[in-house]
Parts: sequence; C-alpha cells; structure tokens
Amino acid sequence: MIEIFQFAFMQRALLGGLVLGFLLAILGIFVVLKRMSFYSDGIAHASLAGVALGILSNTNPLFVAIIFSGILGAIISWLERKTKIASDAIIGMFFTSGMALGVILLALKQGYQPELVSFLFGNILALQWNELYIIIVATVIMVVFLAIKYKQVALMILNSDLAHVSGINVGVYTTLLYVIIAISVVLGIKLLGIVLVSALLIVPVSTAKLFAKSLKSLTVWSVVISELTIILGLLISVKLNMPTGATIVLSGICIFFLFFIVKHFDGFFPKKQSKN
Repeated sequence: MIEIFQFAFMQRALLGGLVLGFLLAILGIFVVLKRMSFYSDGIAHASLAGVALGILSNTNPLFVAIIFSGILGAIISWLERKTKIASDAIIGMFFTSGMALGVILLALKQGYQPELVSFLFGNILALQWNELYIIIVATVIMVVFLAIKYKQVALMILNSDLAHVSGINVGVYTTLLYVIIAISVVLGIKLLGIVLVSALLIVPVSTAKLFAKSLKSLTVWSVVISELTIILGLLISVKLNMPTGATIVLSGICIFFLFFIVKHFDGFFPKKQSKN
C-alpha cells in the first residue's frame, strides 16, 4: 500500500490533504463555537459562481473562486452589521444567488467541463502543482495570522461583548474571520468538493468535543482527528477505487461514532475531578 505514494499524484494528494486538514481543523473550531456551519456551507455553494468565472475566462478556477469568496465573505459580514436582516437570511440569499449565477455562467461555456465535476464533488487525486502551491501559500498566511491574533479571535468567538470592552475591534476581526473561513472553504473544495467541504470543518471538531477539556486540547485533537480522517479516507478510496471526497467524509463520520460509542463506556476517558 505504501508503494502507491511513489507516484507524484499521490504525493500531491497526501500533502495537499494534510495541509488542508490542518487548516480546516483549526478554523472548524471557530465555525463550531460560533455556530457558523450554515455560513461555511453557504460560501461553498456560492463559490460555484467564482469557479464558473474562472472556467469561462480560462483562468485558474481555484484562484478566481478564492478572490470571489473572500469578497463575498466580507460583504456578508458587512451586511450582518449594517442591516437588521437575520444572518441566516443573508447567507441564504448569497447561497442561492451564487449558485444561480454559477449555473448561468456555466451555460455560456460550450462543451463538457471535467473541471466542474472535480469542484462539485472533489478530486484531490487530480490536484496540480500550481494548485498545491496556492493551497500551501494561502494556508501559511492564514495560520500565521491566526497564531499572532489567536487570543483576540478566540475572545471574540467566546464573548464578543468582553472582547469589545477589552478594546478589540470586533467588527474588523469578524470580517477577517469571515474572509479567512471563506477562502479556506474554497481551498477545501479541491479536497471534498462544493457539496461536502463543510464536513471537514465540522466533523473533526465535533468528534474532539466529545472528550476535549479545554480550548487547547480541542485544537490539538481536532487537528489529529482531521489528519487521521484525511489519511484513512485517502487510503481507503485508492484501495477500493471509490470517490475520494465522499470516502474521506464517511471516514470522519465513522471516527466520530467510534469515539461516541467508546466515550459511553465508563472509565475510558478520564473525567474532571470534582472539588470538595
């Protein structure tokens, strides 16, 4: 089984998967704690318009979708602060309009578009070097930013009122977080596709929450579970010749239920000691 990693396409797939798994696990913590699951799913579907623009203009669809979704994330954040419209309603409008625009733009392009299928359902085995470079560079920039501003972002997520009192510009940091999540979702599309990408933001963190006792342990375990999910799903998909994205998602779900079942056996995971 190890021999297959001698091939360049598997090396690109594994490296790209591990990088994206790390990034999405970190951001998944913010998504789950701030209850932004619908936002990530909405951005994923709306990014079809960015993919279509790239295909129509013969430009790298991933690069165009990143720019498109980043701008879209900033607009959604701005509208949430400047209007009385509910957040899910704003996201729902862009969710549907982005999909609609993507369908119309793709209708203008004649012939079969194999790239579109990989963006819809994910195909990391087809990841090219230029796309891998984009993923790595974007990930490094976002992770460095989050590492530097981790305390501010974490406080904003956990208690926005306290963050505001502490002098943190909640509006700016919220917008930056929306943009970062939007870009990360688009990067993850190469791995899982528009339809399934939200799973890697939600499932590893949800699994880690079953037994993590602090934000630090939640972060560490989310990354570990995410990387395990990527490796396991990738190996199974290649071995059994199954769709990679769907196999990765189901691997993550299986890991979740495994931990869920095991957790309910008393004494397996240490419990907090009560103070008398």
